[in-house]
Amino acid sequence: MAFKPNEYQQITMDDRFLNLDERTRKFVLNSWAKGFADIIFPAINEKRFSVLYSDNPASRPNSPVNAIIGALILKEMFNLTDDELLASILCDVRFQYALHTTSFKSQPFSDRTFSRFRERLYLYNLETGRDLLHEEMEAMANVFVKYFDINPSVKRMDSIMVSSSCKKMSRLEILYTCVANMVKAVYKTGEYEHLKNMEHYLDEDDRNKTIYHRKNEEITKRLQEIIEDAYTLTKELGEAYAELPEYQLLQRVLKEQTEITAEGKIVPVEKEKISPDSLQNPSDPDATYRKKAGKDHKGYVANILETIDEKASIITGYDYDVNTHSDSSFCKGTIEKLGKQEKEITIIADGAYSSIENIELADKNNIELITTALIGKLPDEIQSEFELNEVTHEVVKCPRGEKPYKTRYYEKSGLYRASFNKKTCEHCPLREKCGAKLQKKSAYVLITAKTIQRASYLKKMSTEKYSVLQKIRNGVEGIPSILRRKSHVDVIPVRGLVRSKIWFSFKIGAINAKKALKMAAEMAAVFYKNIKVRFILTKSGKNQAKLSLVA
Repeated sequence: MAFKPNEYQQITMDDRFLNLDERTRKFVLNSWAKGFADIIFPAINEKRFSVLYSDNPASRPNSPVNAIIGALILKEMFNLTDDELLASILCDVRFQYALHTTSFKSQPFSDRTFSRFRERLYLYNLETGRDLLHEEMEAMANVFVKYFDINPSVKRMDSIMVSSSCKKMSRLEILYTCVANMVKAVYKTGEYEHLKNMEHYLDEDDRNKTIYHRKNEEITKRLQEIIEDAYTLTKELGEAYAELPEYQLLQRVLKEQTEITAEGKIVPVEKEKISPDSLQNPSDPDATYRKKAGKDHKGYVANILETIDEKASIITGYDYDVNTHSDSSFCKGTIEKLGKQEKEITIIADGAYSSIENIELADKNNIELITTALIGKLPDEIQSEFELNEVTHEVVKCPRGEKPYKTRYYEKSGLYRASFNKKTCEHCPLREKCGAKLQKKSAYVLITAKTIQRASYLKKMSTEKYSVLQKIRNGVEGIPSILRRKSHVDVIPVRGLVRSKIWFSFKIGAINAKKALKMAAEMAAVFYKNIKVRFILTKSGKNQAKLSLVA
């Protein structure tokens, strides 16, 4: 299938829309379709996706890419299935007008158009590692920022846990499913000699019998039996089936869930030793486990970067990964992606994004990172006033201006031990805050450069300016709420990191499209509200009415 640019983007003389009655046209032009056609659709760069198609002009041309992407954004805006989306496009002129397809003799979509396009995105991502849809959604967001003249200097971040649609499984279920899947895969090849004493895994009722009907037996015994079957199966098969995904999952689960004792026996590993990255369900091998805010999560995590000013806000950046990926790592990746800024920008986030390393990286890129809190034990703000000489590795003075008579530096830990005269510290009003400890003849303070940095940051955060900025961050928490309540992000009907990210990207595009349409409607309302009609009556001759439009 060859890539062909969409030439049907302007209304032609024989356009179906022009043949509609005036009343219908009026309804369409007063609906969301007008804003989508004028603002959202033109922002889609279809040439970005030309790499998904053949460059042979003799082959069959593709369906218009910008119309497909626009349609999939509408799908998420109205919470439609693929079939409902296709029906809406075929039967609703608003959808056709929004997608600039009213000039087509027949709509350029079939019941497989959308799934095939997602499949192309998926395969291209696997092959190259490049996420074209992610690039496009962020590029469209930047178009909206310029279109609505949103000041890009302030951004805010938040993350959301995204549940996998796969079933929550116990260790026993995971191991049993992996063994059963491998047995069935071998059975299909006809190599029955490898399945000695394992034919019961082919029985549809065997799963329930093993997992649920044998509860009178200890779970450890049942688990051990399945582990031994799995181990025997891998030994029997060797590397002959190494390319099969079932075999790879079986090897993975044995590595994660078992260990070899000193006597050479394979046994279940202790639960505490199982990694959060371990297999949660064979149907979604990418999903990971994480406990956050006292809740168990199985699946993925997304990070949202929203650009905001007093007029509006747009999601200009996002990321999507397994849920073991930390907020701090997302923050680092976001700063690196933004790169060096010509004009200083501010990113506001919660305490989970904070670290001295991230703050330093942000400073290098002319980015001010503001977090609502710091993770870990907090120093006292007074400790920010210690002065160090990091060349000679000495403590120059304490917060009260006193110079220690001796400093010892521990290079491995970066710790400074400053010794002071006991009389100097004994009656000092700052002693309880600076961390000084009294001894028989002296007093000492343990301090690091990182502690001073953290204390300086805490002191800066307590100012009125930063209190205002921290309040701005609270608004971004509405995005995860919208993704859950309206976009149903926790019930994405596909599994796997790459596939589910494609669906998530369209949900982000839909949120931005709604924001853009709302801003356009508000701007239009303000414009018409400010137009004043004045009738000026002239005194010369007859009274003549002059209409003056003053915006």
